[in-house]
Formats: sequence, structure tokens, C-alpha cells
Amino acid sequence: MKENPLAASIARIIAAAPAVGWLAGGEAAGQPVRCITFRDYMQQCLYHPAYGYYRKGGVRIGKEGDFYTSSGIGRVLAEVLARYLIRFGRGAEAGPLPLIEWGAGTGRLSAQIAAAGSLLDKDWGSRYRSVIVEDHPAHTHAAKESFRVLRSDGYQRIDEPVVASSEEAWGADWLREPAVILANELLDAFPVHRVQILQDELVELGVTGDAAEGFREACMPVSDPRIGGWLARDGIRLREGQRTEVHADAASFLNRLGGAMTEGRLILIDYGHEADEYAAEHRMLGTLMCYWRHQASDSPYERIGEQDMTSHVPFTFVRKEAERSGWRLAGYSSQKQFLTDNGVLDLLAEHSGADPFGEAARMNRAVRQLLLSDRMSESFKVMVLDKANGTR
Repeated sequence: MKENPLAASIARIIAAAPAVGWLAGGEAAGQPVRCITFRDYMQQCLYHPAYGYYRKGGVRIGKEGDFYTSSGIGRVLAEVLARYLIRFGRGAEAGPLPLIEWGAGTGRLSAQIAAAGSLLDKDWGSRYRSVIVEDHPAHTHAAKESFRVLRSDGYQRIDEPVVASSEEAWGADWLREPAVILANELLDAFPVHRVQILQDELVELGVTGDAAEGFREACMPVSDPRIGGWLARDGIRLREGQRTEVHADAASFLNRLGGAMTEGRLILIDYGHEADEYAAEHRMLGTLMCYWRHQASDSPYERIGEQDMTSHVPFTFVRKEAERSGWRLAGYSSQKQFLTDNGVLDLLAEHSGADPFGEAARMNRAVRQLLLSDRMSESFKVMVLDKANGTR
């Protein structure tokens, strides 16, 4: 069998790890083992510079990828966001605001927003300039292509986007100007800690093993002293045996962004819940899921570096950490409610029905698909955060 270089790299990290945990199940239960946190394992699987899922290979989103995003369902979300941004934006005479999509994937959403905005407002190009923040090489190329296609289709008033890696973005001048940041399904891609109550004690779930025999779960002492405090603050009381995820990396992102930005608005769109639902009795195993070729599983130790890993976003935690980092909550609702409040029903159009593939028919289907209660919009949330000059 061909060696998986990422698995070999993770095995070396485990072998050198100072942390010692113990096996929790089977005949070897209680046996001490070297291990790393699940958070560190997930970080390597997704973001290893050479072999991580989000750093290599082709496009990961849409029909040819492993998962869909809400922006992949027609252009409805882009149309509504463009209308929302036109109302929010400052006058064209003040110069364009950076409209930064962080973790933009293929850039399709940003391109669709720019296209819709330019049709709705002749001054769109004077109000906003598109910035793409993305680290996956194939996605970066696709983002540039998304805007190039627009220009070739006649959207000549749309400028080429600024495209930057996240490392470049943290040092960019446009992050220190008044700006709007859009993060569509970004937080659910951050690595997470996993914890569990065992014999009335909170333990962290770690990872042990090697490339030859494979990786498996271990238990270990909680690695971050903030974790217990976060759970208590948010009112999460786990039952015996229950697991949940803790999004320390999301907190770090919000804190760093709050420190870097002087003024602006952050729009978070993601799949998630408030604390009572996040750790409800029916979620005994937490929310972590893996995706490979649109097939879902709960097996993070398979297809290392070849499958996506994600967990639902704990919005109680996000809100409290955002406020602690200098952000002010400006709005929070389901995506369905956000779309409705911002004119999605205006996109429905009368049509003869003669051509089911015509523009009006396709738009109507896309609107209905996003608004159906058993589809994405019911579980997706939109959280809007504001940063005022001088707040921290």
C-alpha cells in the first residue's frame, strides 16, 4: 500500500508529543499512550502546508468537490447580500469599502455579489471593491477565473479582485480601513477540541497511533484551561458519556480580527445552534462530521487528508467571544429570516411556464430551494457584528 505522507507526518508528531493519555475502550482500556489533541490532528488533516485537505488537490466545493455551500445554490444569496450591502454602504463619494470574503473558496459568491450589485447600483464600483482571502491554490485560481468570466460576459464595470492568502491579509492595509468582511461557512472549517464527560470528569479526546496501524481515539487531560470555563459560561452541562466540540480557534480568529480592524462589519453565515441545542440530549456524540464525494461519515481516522471535517458552529460561544473581543452584535437570525427580511421574495417573478429552464423559472426554483424549511436556510444562521473605531 502506498504510504500516506500526511499520516506519516502525523505519526511523527504523536511519537514526539509530550502529552500522555490513555485508551478508553477495548481490552487495552487504561493503557497509557502518547497522543495529541484532536484539535491538532484535525489541524494537520485540513491545513498541513503540503498535504492538508484545504491546501492541495482540486476544487473542493460543488458538484466536483466533496460538499456544497449555501452560495452554491443558485445566485439568490448573492442577490440578497448585494441589496443588503447597497443599503449598508457609505456614499460613493467616500470611496470604495473593501468587501472582503474570508475563506472565499472558488470566489463564486463574491463574483455573484459584484455582478448583482453592479446591475442594481450604477455606483457599485465606487462603493465596494472585492477582496478574496483564500489559501487553497486551486480555489485561488478559480476565484480569479470567476471574476474574469464576469468581465467577459459584459460586466466591464467590475474591477479585478484583490486576491490574498490569509497570511497576507493579516498584514494588509485594507484590513485597517473601514471594511465589510463576509465569512460564509468559514467558522465550521476551523479545527476543534473534542471533550467528553467520563465518570463525572471532563476529559479531552486525543489521537494516538501510527501510519502503519492507523490512528485511534485516546483520552487525555484537558489541554486548554479555558475549556471548562467556556462550557460553564455558556450553560453547557454535558451528560455522562456525552461529547461536544469547543471552538477555540474561532475565538482566536474573532479576537485577532477585532484587534486588526479599526472599523467595520463582519457578516458570519454558518450552520449552527445556540448552546441549549448544541449540547442537547440527542447530540450525545457531538456534531463532528466528515465529507468525501458528498458522502457523510463520522470517521475522522479514514481518508487522512482526503476528506473534509467540519462541526456545527456554537453561536452562543461565538457571540460571547466576539463581544469579549470588541465586537457588537448588530443582527442575528436564521438565514431564512435574513433572506426574507432583505427582499428575497422580491426575486420571485411571474413567468409563462413555457420554458422551465428560463431565467425566471430557474430563479424561482433557487428561491424556493433556499427557503424550504427542510433545506439549508432553516439551520443556517446569519450573525452580523460591528466594530467601532477605538473599541477592543
